[in-house]
Amino acid sequence: MTDTPGRLLTLLSLLQTPREWPGSELAARLGVSLRTIRRDVERLRELGYPVRATMGAVGGYRLVAGRAMPPLLLDDEEAVAIAVGLRTAAGHAVTGIEEASVRALAKLEQVLPARLRHRVGALGAATEPMLTWSRPTVGPEQLTGLAAAIANRERLRFSYRRHDGVAAERRVEPHRLVSAGRRWYLVGYDNDRDDWRIFRVDRIGEPVPLGVRAAPRQLPAPDAAAYVTEKLRERTPVHRAVATLHAPVEAVAGRVGDSPGDLVPIDAGSCRLSGHTDTLEWLAWRLLTLGCEFEVHEPPELLAYLREISGRAGRAAGPTTTGAGRTPPPAGGPDGA
Repeated sequence: MTDTPGRLLTLLSLLQTPREWPGSELAARLGVSLRTIRRDVERLRELGYPVRATMGAVGGYRLVAGRAMPPLLLDDEEAVAIAVGLRTAAGHAVTGIEEASVRALAKLEQVLPARLRHRVGALGAATEPMLTWSRPTVGPEQLTGLAAAIANRERLRFSYRRHDGVAAERRVEPHRLVSAGRRWYLVGYDNDRDDWRIFRVDRIGEPVPLGVRAAPRQLPAPDAAAYVTEKLRERTPVHRAVATLHAPVEAVAGRVGDSPGDLVPIDAGSCRLSGHTDTLEWLAWRLLTLGCEFEVHEPPELLAYLREISGRAGRAAGPTTTGAGRTPPPAGGPDGA
């Protein structure tokens, strides 16, 4: 690559990836010598880009934080992704992100080419975030710090507060961050327990990079999201539920049960529900909103819960009235005899 400005832009694009780049790898990518790479790095430093060089077998070049943030080099898809992400960040589980998102989005849209501004505007007009009552629980600086350690495959030390409130120090090789609803989870390999673990990010305190690079490990799941889902299910009690629904199977299919085998027709007007659920409250709500009569056979906990909410609903509705708001007399006649 003989075009010096174009080569500098390509080099800058590579260095903006949060990892160490050996000089030999950069030289091979750009088709130049190591001497040229060293000279180009010096040019970037003169332009205000803080490029750090480290020695050793795992050393190389890396763009680090300086006193001011230099301009970023984004391709079209990256710019659109950032703009769309900023638009939806107000509804995400990141503390204090709303105002910062608006400021950053205003700056980005000011310099977006017209074709990209149109794409971002179309996406923004076509989507609407769902508001929630949950409070954000994770600071953005904590997420970005963990993300940097993941990109660098750098071991971390942090204190972790368990569900019972007890805190202990952990040494972890971070693998991925997973957002599940309003929670963030860190998937990592726990060096002290010699096994994979998930950690709620809001319970992680004072993460400190140890400066030790870790070799990639094979996660025992297709991906990090699947691993988090599996572990969360293991921690949740599972109930087997059996009920008779007085409705044709085609009328309730897809509204209860997780798989087609959960519903079996009994006759033309009824079917049998047999499946598993992690929360009795969810199943009770689904059954009550089907709009048909039903009988629960098991578990006893579901029957007890239905009795509880039926009593609560009856008390909320008040006494039954007849006529123009009159309470019916007690059984046995008008005198209660």
